[in-house]
Amino acid sequence: MIVCIAEKPSVAASIAKVLGASTRKNGYFEGHGYQVTWAFGHLCGIKEPKEQNPAWGPWQLSLLPMIPKQYKIGVYPEKSIRTQFGIIKKLYHDASEIVNCGDAGQEGEVIQRYIMELAGVRCPVKRLWISSLTEESIREGFAHLHEQSEYDSLYEAGLARSRGDWLLGMNCTRLYTCKFGGGSVLSIGRVQTPTLAMIVSRDREISDFKPSPYWTLQTVFKGATFTSDHGRITDKRKAQELLESVKGTTFAITHVEQKKGQELPPQLYDLTALQVDCNKKFGFSADTTLKTLQSLYEKKLTTYPRVDTRYLTHDIYDKCPGILRTLTDITPLVTELAPRPLTKSPRVFNDNKVTDHHALMPTGEKAGTLTEFERKVYALVCKRFISVFMPPCVYAQTVVQGTAGNEKFKVTGKTILDAGWKKLLGADADDDGEKNKTLPVFHEGEEGSHTPSLLRKMTTPPKPYTEASLLQAMETAGKFVEDEALRDALKENGIGRPATRAAIIETLLKRKYIVRDRKNLVSTATGRQLIDTIKDKMLISPETTGQWERKLRMIEKKQFTLSRFMEELGEQVTRICAEVKGDTTGTTIGAASVNKNAVPDERMMTPYRRSLPGAKLLNTTCPVCGIGTVKRGRYSYFCTNHNNGCNFKKPLD
Repeated sequence: MIVCIAEKPSVAASIAKVLGASTRKNGYFEGHGYQVTWAFGHLCGIKEPKEQNPAWGPWQLSLLPMIPKQYKIGVYPEKSIRTQFGIIKKLYHDASEIVNCGDAGQEGEVIQRYIMELAGVRCPVKRLWISSLTEESIREGFAHLHEQSEYDSLYEAGLARSRGDWLLGMNCTRLYTCKFGGGSVLSIGRVQTPTLAMIVSRDREISDFKPSPYWTLQTVFKGATFTSDHGRITDKRKAQELLESVKGTTFAITHVEQKKGQELPPQLYDLTALQVDCNKKFGFSADTTLKTLQSLYEKKLTTYPRVDTRYLTHDIYDKCPGILRTLTDITPLVTELAPRPLTKSPRVFNDNKVTDHHALMPTGEKAGTLTEFERKVYALVCKRFISVFMPPCVYAQTVVQGTAGNEKFKVTGKTILDAGWKKLLGADADDDGEKNKTLPVFHEGEEGSHTPSLLRKMTTPPKPYTEASLLQAMETAGKFVEDEALRDALKENGIGRPATRAAIIETLLKRKYIVRDRKNLVSTATGRQLIDTIKDKMLISPETTGQWERKLRMIEKKQFTLSRFMEELGEQVTRICAEVKGDTTGTTIGAASVNKNAVPDERMMTPYRRSLPGAKLLNTTCPVCGIGTVKRGRYSYFCTNHNNGCNFKKPLD
């Protein structure tokens, strides 16, 4: 009997259907020579310190660092998990072959290998590697199963991540708790602590910022506002002198340049880019977007969610016309692509930019009933996929230069000639502000009167992090980068992985190191104290942590070894322990402060009007998630979005 194991019951059901394993048993499906079972995500993990070594039970500085010679793993203690593991173990014992159908990525590989190790697997193991759960993809995957050994380096990279997080987290959490906690647990993590440091640093920049005035010299000629080449002028007296020098003068056009340009569509989504857009457009948290995308993947509507590339492989090209034909419900603009062959742009198709999985895209399956969250996320993925095959946006750009007295001025205008892909993505993709305007007709040498003036402005502090901007900062190790190509290059040193960044933000919120204040993420007093107390750059520097991530990717590519990674990390943890133990400042970090004005739910878009009786809320936007509608049930008012996690409920009046 061939035993297949998926990461979740819903995925196992999809695989069993394709394989003809239609008989439901206790904990698995059976039929046609297959048994298809499942895990519940992580069934096993690295054991707690006291289970690694009984002497490590007490939280004492003298016991640190704790560096296991071997990292013992075990089954988690929950009854349902132990029961399912027992079923899997029995199936494995009688199997002639096992097919690892875990999620096709680093974490999925670790989950499945841990189970196999504890179950004592001895039979041959094959690996199913697919990017979507459509029947076609599953059939194709089973027709081309891989040897599990092909993914040994992927597993080693996952082990390095898992063991490294344990080694650093367990030691440094105990270290800082015992030394500075004052009775409170202080959580330290390889990714969460530098992420917190970025938020604290931004908050400090804002609080320390002192606004200062500046002036710009402008003049209006033929209804167009020209700006002086002087730019920002910080000396008011100088600004006034410049204004006086051009008053009463004649304005002359010295140069008019017109040229056509084009703007290519944005690239396909990876997970982080989608999370950023969902946060900006809908207020979704990174975690909400990931869970929604995972649900769409399990409903076979989108491809594998935990991806960090924005490219497709060339073999996908031939499938694209068929997928596009299924998306007419998303937009009728799809029909405009039908008469001609699809563009095969290197910004879309590039085999060298794809490792485990290609960019997010729809599968072409027909969408059934979707939640409001799923509809919004699915539409974004589909529209982005459609847009990359649409023609560029063509515009005419005009640059006009002029003089008044001895001052030079300039104005820029931009006129859309053919909207191209912007017909689909619309104003959301157009953020050119003042540049995106039509100018009057100017001719070189023309002159006339003008109206000069000074515009007084104040410098502004940097903006607080939102989930969108924080995700982008994590992706580029704290560097602010707008250019897509450069941002893609910096991913190699980003902190965390696309699938883990959402969980990191949620962990910081749970620990009360940060809070949500509307859409902003703001550090608490405890979060700031913790970062102030940590002196070692390795724990708080996004760039340093990003270098660790790079080493993990190198392990996956067989350019670095697991043993060397753990050896280096062990030396670093030992050094940190020695330095903190020697601290004589006597610092104690207090309990987390709570921002009472913080939004209680990341999806909230409208204020919670507590004073309104329940009846008046009927058919209005839910006051908690801001997405669903309030309806009346038998005993209470409830949110129609409850199936997607909204827990709003109010007793009947």
